[in-house]
Amino acid sequence: MRLRVTILFFIASAFAGARADTIHLKNGRTIVADHVRENGIHYEYDIGDDSYAIPKSAVDHVDAGGMPAAASSGSAKAADLQAFTPADSLANEGDLVARIIKEGKVNPDVLASLEGKGNAELSATADFIAGKFEFEHGNVAQARQYFESALRFQPDNSTILVYYAALLVRTGNAGQSLPYAQRAVQAAPSSPDAYTMLGYAQFALDHTREAITSWKRSLELRPDAKVEQLLAKAQREQRVESDFAQGESSHFVLHYEGKQTSEAFRGQILAALEFDYDDLVRDLGTPPRDNILVTLYTEQAFFDVTHAPSWTGAINDGKLRVPISGLTSLTPELAHVLKHELAHSFIAHLSAGRCPPWLHEGIAQFLEPRSLGGEGRQLSLLFKAQGNIPLNTLEGSFLHLSGPQVHIAYAESLAAVSYISDSYGLSDIQRILERISQGSSTEAALRATIHSDYGQFESDLARYLADKYGQ
Repeated sequence: MRLRVTILFFIASAFAGARADTIHLKNGRTIVADHVRENGIHYEYDIGDDSYAIPKSAVDHVDAGGMPAAASSGSAKAADLQAFTPADSLANEGDLVARIIKEGKVNPDVLASLEGKGNAELSATADFIAGKFEFEHGNVAQARQYFESALRFQPDNSTILVYYAALLVRTGNAGQSLPYAQRAVQAAPSSPDAYTMLGYAQFALDHTREAITSWKRSLELRPDAKVEQLLAKAQREQRVESDFAQGESSHFVLHYEGKQTSEAFRGQILAALEFDYDDLVRDLGTPPRDNILVTLYTEQAFFDVTHAPSWTGAINDGKLRVPISGLTSLTPELAHVLKHELAHSFIAHLSAGRCPPWLHEGIAQFLEPRSLGGEGRQLSLLFKAQGNIPLNTLEGSFLHLSGPQVHIAYAESLAAVSYISDSYGLSDIQRILERISQGSSTEAALRATIHSDYGQFESDLARYLADKYGQ
């Protein structure tokens, strides 16, 4: 059976300005890091707040200047917005950034002093700088407060509106995002960034035709390879789904080819999703705010739209995309797929789009529910022989892995979450997601909840697997 799930987030880490380095290992794996440096017989590298070292003997080569590591964290294929440059409409009073950001933190005293000058443009710029800093460092809640404060001073500033709209989309509030993106376009009709953001919001809300128009306009104003990719995907979706019908339930909008499924089958799917929705609210807490979009495809149409790897059987890229060729009723396997995919929507919302793939996939598998079963003993032996894939390397995409490596990555992810749940409970998984949403790195979130860094966590996981599945 094909491995059936992968995750592609709509905006994984929008506006990340720094570029990252990629370490290519001799065993074929890659590690995407914020920075890589040589130190004697090791390469040292940073991911978020954490630092690691790897022997030079294990490294084939290092490429500098790839996608930011934060952008790959929690996404199988990051469809990120480019790093926007503040527009000239923002105030310029010396080096504001250096005054506001001190020792890696926003200085609230400086912000208060700048706001006290009574200059609305200056106050808006100061709050925007603070919000942009917090957003790029993953502190979404604080970033939102700063952006909202900036908009109180300058409600029609296109730069602030674009960033605020991006934050709303990233946190699962596309419906709230749309009017801000529209205002950004009205305020700056020659801004490619405003049209790009408007397209994001429209696409997230299933307004595909409008998103195509917005992205075409953005490209007319400024060529951009990422926007071209997004436009191509939206156009593929429009071609395939042009004749699709639509159904709805309390929390879902279902798209389907009219002759492909019976009304009874579609009713079974929506009923199962609604049941799973209530179940996941009990297990994880706060659900996504907007209705969740679900599209049913023939297998060929699925791959035509998604261009997913051959081992993929369903995708959540902000929309649940599920191939159902040959099915006429809800099977146990399809029921597991639906709940798994829906869990990804909850996890993305709870982590503000920052959850790394191993934790994303582990939680989703655990809540299907799925157990390791016979794979547990094999995984135990793999950890004993130190042949496991280090979890910190699974903070990046699974899509670059080979078929066997993908199988191991999914099994390790499930084992890791099973260990946390068995040892600490689901409540600690919720706390880990909460800390990640607040800007903590994954390792820092693990330290704060289960008091383990990656090294200790993997040692404890190896013992857990040996106790449960070893001979």
